[in-house]
Amino acid sequence: MVDLLSTPAEYQIRNPGFAEEVERVFYEAPFVRHLDFELVSFEAGRCESKVLLQEKHLQQDGYVHAGVQATLADHTAGTAAVTLLAEGQIILTAEFKVNLLRAAKGEQLYCRSWVLKPGGQLIIAESELFCLAGDKAELVSKATVTLAVVDKR
Repeated sequence: MVDLLSTPAEYQIRNPGFAEEVERVFYEAPFVRHLDFELVSFEAGRCESKVLLQEKHLQQDGYVHAGVQATLADHTAGTAAVTLLAEGQIILTAEFKVNLLRAAKGEQLYCRSWVLKPGGQLIIAESELFCLAGDKAELVSKATVTLAVVDKR
């Protein structure tokens, strides 16, 4: 039987200091700090994050703002990509598309992201966002993110 859940060999860590770099990338973005996003876990080509929802995350009718969902999807996908970079490289978002599948209302937004296609110049990643309310989790949005790999200046 084919193992569909294992991390492909091409998704191996290339930077011995990747864990510190992941933490730096995730938490040093001022806008993300303002939104109170939390890093949950990461490994080669994957990242999970969450945010405990507050009033500042909502739009005028009490649902999670699409911008919050897009930012969490983009930032978590970018962090998944960072796990695969060589030392001295950074990523910049080149493009992303978010499908908002349903209105999101709950206590927490949870994101899981993974790299679909690693590359030397572009990395393609996907994110799924779930809204948690009590013991229920509902898929509320999906994103595809294209990230440019650049040398740190």
